[in-house]
Amino acid sequence: MTLAAAALRERSLGVIGGLGPLASADFLLKLVEATEAHADAGSFDIVFEQRPFARAADPSIVTTARKLYIFDMIGGFRERGIGTVVLPCFLSHTVMEELQAKSPLPIADMLQALHSHVRSHFSSVRRIGVLTSEPLREQRLFERYFPSDRFEIVHPRRHGELDGVTEAVYGENGITRGNRGGHALELLREACADLVEQGAELILPGLTELTLVAQEIGPVSVPIIDPHRAYAQYVVSEHFTLPQRPFRLGVVGGVGPAATVDFLQKVIRSTPARRDQDHLRLLVEQNPQIPDRTEHLVGEGADPTLALYATCKKLQAGEADLIAIPCNTAHAFVERIQPHLDIPIMNMLTVTVSHVRESFPTLRKVGVLATNGTISSGIYRRALEEHGLREVVPQPALQTRVMTAIYGLQGVKAGFTSGQCVDDIGAAIDDLISQGVDVIILGCTELPVLFPRLELTRQSGQRVTLVDPTEILAMRCVSRAMARPSR
Repeated sequence: MTLAAAALRERSLGVIGGLGPLASADFLLKLVEATEAHADAGSFDIVFEQRPFARAADPSIVTTARKLYIFDMIGGFRERGIGTVVLPCFLSHTVMEELQAKSPLPIADMLQALHSHVRSHFSSVRRIGVLTSEPLREQRLFERYFPSDRFEIVHPRRHGELDGVTEAVYGENGITRGNRGGHALELLREACADLVEQGAELILPGLTELTLVAQEIGPVSVPIIDPHRAYAQYVVSEHFTLPQRPFRLGVVGGVGPAATVDFLQKVIRSTPARRDQDHLRLLVEQNPQIPDRTEHLVGEGADPTLALYATCKKLQAGEADLIAIPCNTAHAFVERIQPHLDIPIMNMLTVTVSHVRESFPTLRKVGVLATNGTISSGIYRRALEEHGLREVVPQPALQTRVMTAIYGLQGVKAGFTSGQCVDDIGAAIDDLISQGVDVIILGCTELPVLFPRLELTRQSGQRVTLVDPTEILAMRCVSRAMARPSR
């Protein structure tokens, strides 16, 4: 993105209307006034959107519906290239932390705007009188933003069962019904007088509808803030960024499907977690329709490069921080794809060979059980040679049995995990042992499914260590996530 494009995006504001239609219109007017008064007047792009918003009697339903409404609005703004979300609604700020955690765009916090306004314009004020509804009092919304070590929040006292502020705004003759004078205004004047009597040095309207009548409430002996004007000035003067979010691991799945499930299980098992929320955020694009990698490498099948690349791009669009491809053969195509991506692919082969070198420092040759495509591509051979290791593969007749164990009618890709497929791989292991190998890489991600134990003793009495690249890839991905848990 160019600097000019970045600046334009930064000045793109999406205003969520509809949560209080009359108040939303008032805020929009004051936002336009604030942009016109700004040094960069004319450079702001404002999108105001208001849809029908059904209100329910049950407060919990109201809160849920409100969150979904806001989330859908934010998604629409993102699609239109908006840079910052503006939310002129006090009730919605009771769930601001949750909204910010899930939002793909930064949200300008109205309560933070009011806090900044008070600190900069009324630095000596300690006791703040708040005009708001009973639900917001119970949520202690204003106490969250104006902490007790610096401020004291006071509310109007009740007279019997009557909550004067709520009645003035939402009652039958309240402001939301279009009445901006009469009984509603009298109730608000009484509430302000009570706040002054309690020692309030400043009055803060805590319902957006109150901005419609703030000028008519007076005269009051202490200042009354216009929250919409303060919020609008804050929005145009500050720069907003997304809060840190959890690390996201993107997984190219379906190559093959069982291997993907095996990889996910190993990621979960490798993650130090005491509860669900401690586990990694995973974005899995399970795409079994990616053309077979081996068929292409041996010259008989479609090129899977574009399908692999398209899948990686979907993970990148989903804001993955790292991509894992639990398929050894697919790594023959990684060098073609990686230069065109903005996020790294954790290379399964290089981390596996590094693990072998670190675990067996005196080793000189390593057996590799893999597909014909992986072997013919030379990707393991080259990776091993870079660490001073020599690749040893089964003799041709045994390599045929390896392919049958993977792709045959009773092979692991067909869902079999016992019987002939295990016997075929066992024969290939014995062949590698006979060639002087005692460490073997299971270079096809289906093969670890057949061997839950990685230390084997063959009938001949010889011992062999199997290396599971899926396990190593999972551990390295978790390690990367733990080193940089959020951004």
